[in-house]
Amino acid sequence: MGVRMSHGNGRYGVTWTRGCVHFINPAQLRPDFSSRTIFVTATIIDGVKLSAKLRGQVAERTTQLRRDHGFVPGLAVVLVGEDPASQVYVSGKAKLAKEAGIHSIDHRRPASTSTAELLALVAQLNAQHDIHGILVQMPLPKHIDSNEILAALDPNKDVDGFAPVNTGRLALGLPAFVPCTPLGCLIMIKQFTKELSGKRALVIGRSNIVGKPMAQLLLQQDCTVTVAHSRTLDMKARCLESDIVVAAIGKPHAISGEWIKPEAIVIDVGINRVGINENGKAKLVGDVEFATAKERAVAITPVPGGVGPMTIACLLLNTVNAAIRQKLGTTAPLLKI
Repeated sequence: MGVRMSHGNGRYGVTWTRGCVHFINPAQLRPDFSSRTIFVTATIIDGVKLSAKLRGQVAERTTQLRRDHGFVPGLAVVLVGEDPASQVYVSGKAKLAKEAGIHSIDHRRPASTSTAELLALVAQLNAQHDIHGILVQMPLPKHIDSNEILAALDPNKDVDGFAPVNTGRLALGLPAFVPCTPLGCLIMIKQFTKELSGKRALVIGRSNIVGKPMAQLLLQQDCTVTVAHSRTLDMKARCLESDIVVAAIGKPHAISGEWIKPEAIVIDVGINRVGINENGKAKLVGDVEFATAKERAVAITPVPGGVGPMTIACLLLNTVNAAIRQKLGTTAPLLKI
C-alpha cells in the first residue's frame, strides 16, 4: 500500500526517494543524525478477483431476469478468419458467458468472407429477438470494411460500444454502451479512489478502442485529461505531472517506471509477448515498466491479470443491460457497478 506523504509530523520529516519513504529525524542536522527507511510498494489492482466479482453480479441479475421476466440475455459473437489469438479470446468469452447465465452463440466465418456477406449476417442478428448483444471480433480481414460493418450494427445491440451512434453519444455525455476495456479501466480506478474530480489524467494511446473512449470517460469524471501518443514530445514530463496514467500503446515497457509520479494510479492496458518464460509459455509484459513503477505508484495493474479479465466481464455487463433495455424498456433499472 502506498504511503501518503506530508512535510513533517512533529517527530519526523518525510521525503520520497525512488520507491521509499524516508522518515528523517531532526537530529540529521548534526553529524550523528539517524534515520529509518520504510519500503513501500503499490497496491496491486487484482483484475482477476474484481472481474470474478463483477461476473457474479451479472449471474445474479440473469437469474433474476429468467425467474421474474422469463427471458435469458443472448449474445452473438462473430469471428471472421482463423487468427489464433482471436479464436482463444472468443472461446474464453463463450465459456464465461455461459457461467454467467448468458446464452452465447458463435458465428464463425472463413477469412474469404466478403463485406456483403458479413453485412447480411449482421442484419440477420439485428432482427433476431433472442439476441440482445452482438460482438464482431476485431480485427477483421483487410478486405472487409470494418467501419461499414460497425455502422450496420443495431446501436441497441452494440455491446462492444464501437458503432458510430454509441461513440457519438459517449462523446456527448449521453447514455451509451461504453467500449469494454475503457469501462473496465474506469471501474478499476474507482475501486481505489472514488473522487476523481480535478485529478490530472494521462491517456497514452489514441485508438478508437481504448484511448479515445477512455479520455471521454475520464472527462465525464471531471478529470483534466491529456491524450498522448507516438508523436507526443517529452512523455516523461507528461507522466510525472499525472495523478492517473492509462497506458495503451502496445509497446513493451515503453513507459519507464521512473516517469511515474509518486502516488499515481497506473492502469496498464498493454499485453505484449516478449519471448518464452520458464514454463515454455509466452512471457507477457505491459506497456509500463512494472518493477520500478510499483515502487512509485500508489496502485497499479499487473500484466497479465489486470485489465484483460475486466474486459470480458464488462462485455457481459453490457449484454445484460442491453437485454434489460430491449425486453423491459428504457426506464427499467440497469445493472450498475
